[in-house]
Amino acid sequence: MYIGFLHLHSTFRWLLLLSLIFAIVKYIAGWLGNQPWKKSDNLLGISILWLIDLQLVTGLTLYFFLSPITQIALTNFGAAMKDASLRFYAVEHLSVMVLTVILVHIGRAKSKRAKSDSAKFKIAAIFYLVSLILIIAAMPWSRLQN
Repeated sequence: MYIGFLHLHSTFRWLLLLSLIFAIVKYIAGWLGNQPWKKSDNLLGISILWLIDLQLVTGLTLYFFLSPITQIALTNFGAAMKDASLRFYAVEHLSVMVLTVILVHIGRAKSKRAKSDSAKFKIAAIFYLVSLILIIAAMPWSRLQN
């Protein structure tokens, strides 16, 4: 079950990254090109929320129930803090990824409430770009084959 969830989490990672890149490019073009905010722009934002929430749920399932790595870390948290690999999964990866989920949700809410179309594109582009950078920074690059 662990391997299946790990593969699912990995698949959602790539879908989310591609969606964020696509959205950022589209939203920057909309912002700089002074384009109207369309229903498709709204649906793109909803899709990203859906993907990041799925990623969060699969990640938390791995973290608390399935991952042998975090199970080891959680049994002796003090010792895990001294091991860079355990600390990465037990604290760093989790913290940054939860922060990105929050940022995506804030960006979506703020862009949805923005008064002008240009502001909607600008806010969404900035929040999604910051989220993308954080996701890339906190990805477990040593495990990309999973």
